[in-house]
Parts: sequence; C-alpha cells; structure tokens
Amino acid sequence: MTTPDVFPLEGGCDCKAVRYRMETRPLFVHCCHCRWCQRESGASFALNAMIEADRVTLLGAEPDIVDTPSASGKGQKIARCPKCRVAVWSNYSGAGPTVRFVRVGTLDKPDDLPPDIHIFTESKQPWVVLPAGTPAVPEYYDRKLYWPAESLARREALLSKIAAEQGKR
Repeated sequence: MTTPDVFPLEGGCDCKAVRYRMETRPLFVHCCHCRWCQRESGASFALNAMIEADRVTLLGAEPDIVDTPSASGKGQKIARCPKCRVAVWSNYSGAGPTVRFVRVGTLDKPDDLPPDIHIFTESKQPWVVLPAGTPAVPEYYDRKLYWPAESLARREALLSKIAAEQGKR
C-alpha cells in the first residue's frame, strides 16, 4: 500500500480542463480484470482508487456526469471532461456520490498508487502476468480480509452517509 507521505496527489484529464487533488490516501486500490472494466477502459483492466468524495478537491472545470451501465445492472456515473471526454472517476450505485473510484491513470504520478489487490482475475487476459506479493482473487473479496484497519474505520464512518444517499433514490 502507498505511504501517506505522497499525498496530496493531483491529476486530471488530457486537456487539463478537469483537474483534481486527492487530499489523502485512498481507502483501497483495485485492479479489476472483469470484462465490464475491460470493455469500458478499452484495456485489459481498470485501476481505480476508492476514496471518499469529500477527500477529492476539484481544481478545474466541473466534469460531465455520464450514466453508464454496469455488471450489477444498477449502473454507474462516470465523471468525464466536457472537452476531451477522458474519464477521471466513477461513482457506483452501492456508495453513490459518497465514494469516488478515481482512475489512477489520470493522476500526474500514477506510479504512486499501485494496486492493493487484483480482482475478477478469473476473466483476466491470459497474457497478463500478476505480480507476486499483491493479493489476487478470482471474483470479489471480503474487505475485512484485505483492507487495512484505518480504511475499514473510514468506511464505517461513511455508512450513514451512504444510507442517507440510498434513501434519496
């Protein structure tokens, strides 16, 4: 996992219209190999840093929010630059706007956020070689087994906000 001394981290889209800053370490970083992420990213996987929305500061233009289907059937909202259309983060239906899944590749220094876990490896491309020492699971996982205690506590603090958002829908 990333050390806290690299934060804050800044990032944004290709044209630099949408800029943001991750103020703290994310809750967890997923490298997802599911077919939905492969299709959506146009690559072999998606690398997302889960972080509380209030820990992401918008520094530039407001992104467009695009409703997009998801494997769950509940959809996701993808924040895209209104000019160059690069996706900078997503909000999935489970946590709604409370948690952002920041696209690690949009960070100015993406090397600072390697994956904490590889998920849905049962559908990974066969030529992708997973690194030794990073947990990898065939589908999803029990967060209590993998997340650090600090991230679990932060998630616990979010649950009432998430429930309130779900009550609005």
